[in-house]
Amino acid sequence: MRADAARNLDAVLQTGARLLARDPGTSIAAIAAEAGVDRRTVYRRFTTREALMAAVYAAKLDACEKVIAEARLTEAPVMVALHRYAEGIITVSRQWPVDVQQVRDDASTARLSRLIKQLDAFLDRAVREGAIRPGLPDRWARFTLIHLTNIASHEMPELSAAKGADMVTQSLIAGLGPA
Repeated sequence: MRADAARNLDAVLQTGARLLARDPGTSIAAIAAEAGVDRRTVYRRFTTREALMAAVYAAKLDACEKVIAEARLTEAPVMVALHRYAEGIITVSRQWPVDVQQVRDDASTARLSRLIKQLDAFLDRAVREGAIRPGLPDRWARFTLIHLTNIASHEMPELSAAKGADMVTQSLIAGLGPA
Protein backbone atom coordinates (compact mmCIF):
# COMPACT_ATOMS: atom_id res chain seq x y z
CA MET A 1 0.00 0.00 0.00
CA ARG A 2 1.33 3.45 -0.91
CA ALA A 3 2.22 5.76 1.98
CA ASP A 4 -0.55 8.26 1.13
CA ALA A 5 -3.11 5.46 0.86
CA ALA A 6 -2.00 4.10 4.25
CA ARG A 7 -2.31 7.59 5.79
CA ASN A 8 -5.77 8.00 4.28
CA LEU A 9 -6.87 4.60 5.58
CA ASP A 10 -5.57 5.39 9.05
CA ALA A 11 -7.32 8.79 9.01
CA VAL A 12 -10.59 7.17 7.92
CA LEU A 13 -10.38 4.45 10.57
CA GLN A 14 -9.49 6.81 13.42
CA THR A 15 -12.06 9.39 12.35
CA GLY A 16 -14.60 6.61 11.96
CA ALA A 17 -13.83 5.38 15.47
CA ARG A 18 -14.30 8.84 16.94
CA LEU A 19 -17.51 9.66 15.04
CA LEU A 20 -19.06 6.20 15.38
CA ALA A 21 -18.42 6.26 19.12
CA ARG A 22 -20.49 9.44 19.32
CA ASP A 23 -23.15 8.33 16.84
CA PRO A 24 -23.26 4.74 15.53
CA GLY A 25 -25.42 5.97 12.65
CA THR A 26 -22.75 8.30 11.25
CA SER A 27 -22.62 8.07 7.46
CA ILE A 28 -19.57 7.15 5.43
CA ALA A 29 -19.84 10.56 3.72
CA ALA A 30 -19.59 12.33 7.08
CA ILE A 31 -16.62 10.20 8.11
CA ALA A 32 -14.88 10.85 4.79
CA ALA A 33 -15.44 14.60 5.04
CA GLU A 34 -14.13 14.73 8.61
CA ALA A 35 -11.12 12.58 7.64
CA GLY A 36 -10.35 14.92 4.75
CA VAL A 37 -10.78 12.34 2.00
CA ASP A 38 -13.27 11.92 -0.81
CA ARG A 39 -16.15 9.61 0.04
CA ARG A 40 -15.37 7.58 -3.10
CA THR A 41 -12.00 6.80 -1.55
CA VAL A 42 -13.78 5.34 1.48
CA TYR A 43 -16.33 3.45 -0.62
CA ARG A 44 -13.54 1.85 -2.69
CA ARG A 45 -12.18 0.34 0.50
CA PHE A 46 -15.44 -0.19 2.44
CA THR A 47 -18.60 -0.91 0.50
CA THR A 48 -20.85 -0.43 3.54
CA ARG A 49 -20.82 1.43 6.82
CA GLU A 50 -20.86 -1.98 8.53
CA ALA A 51 -17.64 -2.95 6.73
CA LEU A 52 -16.04 0.27 7.92
CA MET A 53 -17.24 -0.39 11.48
CA ALA A 54 -15.81 -3.91 11.34
CA ALA A 55 -12.45 -2.48 10.25
CA VAL A 56 -12.53 0.06 13.09
CA TYR A 57 -13.27 -2.70 15.62
CA ALA A 58 -10.50 -4.84 14.14
CA ALA A 59 -8.04 -1.94 14.44
CA LYS A 60 -8.98 -1.43 18.10
CA LEU A 61 -8.65 -5.15 18.82
CA ASP A 62 -5.22 -5.12 17.12
CA ALA A 63 -4.18 -2.27 19.40
CA CYS A 64 -5.57 -4.02 22.50
CA GLU A 65 -3.69 -7.23 21.64
CA LYS A 66 -0.49 -5.21 21.32
CA VAL A 67 -1.06 -3.58 24.72
CA ILE A 68 -1.59 -6.95 26.40
CA ALA A 69 1.55 -8.36 24.79
CA GLU A 70 3.63 -5.33 25.77
CA ALA A 71 2.28 -5.29 29.34
CA ARG A 72 3.69 -8.81 29.79
CA LEU A 73 0.80 -9.85 32.02
CA THR A 74 2.15 -13.34 32.65
CA GLU A 75 5.77 -12.52 33.48
CA ALA A 76 6.21 -8.89 34.62
CA PRO A 77 5.66 -8.08 38.29
CA VAL A 78 1.92 -7.59 38.89
CA MET A 79 2.11 -3.88 39.65
CA VAL A 80 4.35 -3.19 36.65
CA ALA A 81 2.13 -5.21 34.32
CA LEU A 82 -1.00 -3.54 35.68
CA HIS A 83 0.41 -0.06 35.12
CA ARG A 84 1.63 -0.94 31.61
CA TYR A 85 -1.76 -2.40 30.78
CA ALA A 86 -3.69 0.60 32.13
CA GLU A 87 -1.45 3.14 30.38
CA GLY A 88 -1.67 1.26 27.09
CA ILE A 89 -5.43 0.72 27.26
CA ILE A 90 -6.04 4.38 28.12
CA THR A 91 -4.06 5.37 25.03
CA VAL A 92 -5.90 2.83 22.85
CA SER A 93 -9.30 3.85 24.22
CA ARG A 94 -8.63 7.48 23.43
CA GLN A 95 -7.41 6.68 19.93
CA TRP A 96 -10.16 4.14 19.23
CA PRO A 97 -13.14 5.25 21.40
CA VAL A 98 -15.60 2.67 20.03
CA ASP A 99 -16.93 0.03 22.42
CA VAL A 100 -15.59 -3.36 21.35
CA GLN A 101 -18.41 -4.98 23.32
CA GLN A 102 -20.54 -4.00 20.31
CA VAL A 103 -18.70 -6.28 17.86
CA ARG A 104 -21.02 -8.54 15.92
CA ASP A 105 -18.85 -10.81 13.79
CA ASP A 106 -17.60 -14.17 15.03
CA ALA A 107 -13.90 -13.49 14.44
CA SER A 108 -13.95 -10.24 16.44
CA THR A 109 -16.03 -11.83 19.18
CA ALA A 110 -13.48 -14.64 19.46
CA ARG A 111 -10.60 -12.13 19.61
CA LEU A 112 -12.37 -10.16 22.32
CA SER A 113 -13.02 -13.35 24.28
CA ARG A 114 -9.29 -14.24 24.13
CA LEU A 115 -8.35 -10.77 25.40
CA ILE A 116 -10.81 -11.05 28.28
CA LYS A 117 -9.43 -14.50 29.20
CA GLN A 118 -5.90 -13.07 29.26
CA LEU A 119 -7.02 -10.21 31.49
CA ASP A 120 -8.90 -12.58 33.80
CA ALA A 121 -5.83 -14.84 34.07
CA PHE A 122 -3.73 -11.81 34.98
CA LEU A 123 -6.21 -10.71 37.64
CA ASP A 124 -6.28 -14.27 39.04
CA ARG A 125 -2.49 -14.05 39.24
CA ALA A 126 -2.82 -10.69 41.06
CA VAL A 127 -5.04 -12.43 43.63
CA ARG A 128 -2.61 -15.36 44.03
CA GLU A 129 0.29 -12.94 44.52
CA GLY A 130 -1.57 -10.85 47.09
CA ALA A 131 -2.11 -7.62 45.11
CA ILE A 132 -5.88 -8.14 45.06
CA ARG A 133 -7.75 -9.73 47.93
CA PRO A 134 -9.33 -13.13 47.39
CA GLY A 135 -13.04 -13.79 47.72
CA LEU A 136 -14.35 -11.02 45.48
CA PRO A 137 -17.35 -11.86 43.30
CA ASP A 138 -16.44 -13.40 39.95
CA ARG A 139 -15.42 -10.75 37.36
CA TRP A 140 -15.48 -7.94 39.98
CA ALA A 141 -11.82 -7.03 39.51
CA ARG A 142 -12.09 -7.10 35.69
CA PHE A 143 -15.19 -4.92 35.60
CA THR A 144 -13.63 -2.51 38.08
CA LEU A 145 -10.42 -2.30 36.05
CA ILE A 146 -12.35 -1.75 32.81
CA HIS A 147 -14.48 0.98 34.37
CA LEU A 148 -11.48 2.71 35.90
CA THR A 149 -9.63 2.74 32.56
CA ASN A 150 -12.77 4.05 30.85
CA ILE A 151 -13.03 6.86 33.40
CA ALA A 152 -9.39 7.80 32.88
CA SER A 153 -9.74 7.51 29.09
CA HIS A 154 -12.97 9.37 28.46
CA GLU A 155 -14.18 11.17 31.57
CA MET A 156 -10.81 12.65 32.49
CA PRO A 157 -9.07 13.44 29.19
CA GLU A 158 -6.93 16.05 30.96
CA LEU A 159 -4.94 13.23 32.56
CA SER A 160 -1.98 11.95 30.59
CA ALA A 161 -2.10 8.23 29.92
CA ALA A 162 0.68 7.74 32.48
CA LYS A 163 -1.11 9.76 35.17
CA GLY A 164 -4.37 7.97 34.35
CA ALA A 165 -2.57 4.64 34.76
CA ASP A 166 -1.25 5.83 38.13
CA MET A 167 -4.80 6.66 39.22
CA VAL A 168 -6.23 3.39 37.88
CA THR A 169 -3.54 1.31 39.57
CA GLN A 170 -3.84 3.12 42.89
CA SER A 171 -7.64 3.01 42.85
CA LEU A 172 -7.79 -0.67 41.92
CA ILE A 173 -5.23 -1.82 44.45
CA ALA A 174 -6.32 0.48 47.28
CA GLY A 175 -9.96 -0.44 46.65
CA LEU A 176 -9.47 -4.15 46.07
CA GLY A 177 -6.17 -4.73 47.80
CA PRO A 178 -5.77 -6.84 50.89
CA ALA A 179 -7.92 -5.69 53.80
